[in-house]
Amino acid sequence: MKKLIIISDSHGNRRAIDELDGIFAESDYIIHLGDTSADGGYIRGKYPDKTVVINGNCDPVKLGDDERVLEVEDMKIFLCHGHRYSVKFTLAKLTEEAKKLDCKLALYGHTHRPRGDVLDGVTLLNPGSLSRYGNKSYLYVVVNGNKFTHKIVVSG
Repeated sequence: MKKLIIISDSHGNRRAIDELDGIFAESDYIIHLGDTSADGGYIRGKYPDKTVVINGNCDPVKLGDDERVLEVEDMKIFLCHGHRYSVKFTLAKLTEEAKKLDCKLALYGHTHRPRGDVLDGVTLLNPGSLSRYGNKSYLYVVVNGNKFTHKIVVSG
């Protein structure tokens, strides 16, 4: 069983990142889905062996991958920021790409809105945003073999 903490769209809010330090410490994977990948680099500086950084559309300096398939236990997970798949308008392109890559789970950001959907057998999860504006949210996922459970956590 592996525990994943997923954040996105922190846009330089290091205070919100630092508030999750205890959760980061006890997780097996920390995933930052872009905007700002420098924040992902900041986390990777503390937890180099378990941090995955994905570049977003607001990242002038790219410190991670544009997208990636992460294998956790017996599950393939597609990671992207989402802007290249037009996720503000449709999840069809993201679903198609995840299926093409044989991923049952796709994690994306970009919209700043926490969301969970299942389309054509693919679960699509967005952790929302840790930015300074509005509610802050992140995603917690537990993978056990080829199954997973998740929880979106929202704070004021």
